[in-house]
Amino acid sequence: MKPVLAILNDYQDVALSFGDFDSLRPHFDIRVFRRAFASDSETVAELTDAQVVVAMRERTSLGRSVIEALPQLKLIVTTGTRNAAIDLAAAAERGVVVSGTGMSRHAAGEHTWALLMAAARHIPAEVADLRAGGWQISVGAELHGRTLGIVGLGHIGSQMARYAQAFGMTVLAWSANLDAAHARELGVEPVTKERLFAESDVVTVHLVLSERSRGVVGAAELAALGPTGLLVNTSRGPLVDEAALVAALSSGTLGAAALDVFDAEPLPADHPLRTLPNVVATPHIGFVTDAAYSTAYSQAVEDIHAWLRGAPIRLL
Repeated sequence: MKPVLAILNDYQDVALSFGDFDSLRPHFDIRVFRRAFASDSETVAELTDAQVVVAMRERTSLGRSVIEALPQLKLIVTTGTRNAAIDLAAAAERGVVVSGTGMSRHAAGEHTWALLMAAARHIPAEVADLRAGGWQISVGAELHGRTLGIVGLGHIGSQMARYAQAFGMTVLAWSANLDAAHARELGVEPVTKERLFAESDVVTVHLVLSERSRGVVGAAELAALGPTGLLVNTSRGPLVDEAALVAALSSGTLGAAALDVFDAEPLPADHPLRTLPNVVATPHIGFVTDAAYSTAYSQAVEDIHAWLRGAPIRLL
């Protein structure tokens, strides 16, 4: 009997078409899981005989309790070069190799700008109304001459600055460790957190989630952004206090939100962020593009072949 190679969270059922997994069939029984596991216990039950696991980003938690309960596990391949859902220390203790892959350096920024534009011009509502037989129900907001505030001026934040400038926006930036010189090189004004939320028409969040950054946007920041303001978050849900966000959107304290990430994913079916009229939301698809998947899954296959040869690559 061949060992099991498990491909996780292939929501679109496309993994096998983006990577040459057929080249691995002589070595493995390949199993593809399309839906998310509901709990760690289900993860363990489904993966109990898996020798190799291919994880799509952070869709499945592979924490210590899971890793220690998988006796056959020898290799985890995660798409991307960082995965907070994998306990690397536990993997190392168990002798489990963890490799990463490339993704796309453009997909997330493009999707963020698409969400921003869709919310500013009420595109989802207008499309839905048109399909229902209607004709014009809203007045959109122009971006030219307005101010974008960027929380976190790393790779994606810097992309957002360039997009905003192309649309004629003034750009402000803040983070706890902001490189002011880098900001000025981009034509971005470094400011305090308070000033950013008070003066921006749109704020977009681009930080790595950590204990320090968790809840960095809370009720006070949302109130400062105000009833005409738009908050965009495509980074990680817990960067924004979700309860405060729902309250601000429901009361009108905050004008609108454009979201691709949430505290719990998949987002529960009855969650208010699915139905609030001033929310444009997508199901964490910022990285879901043909280019990103082609890179991720093809390199996942390369990682597995390298491990089989005894010379693992792209180690995390």
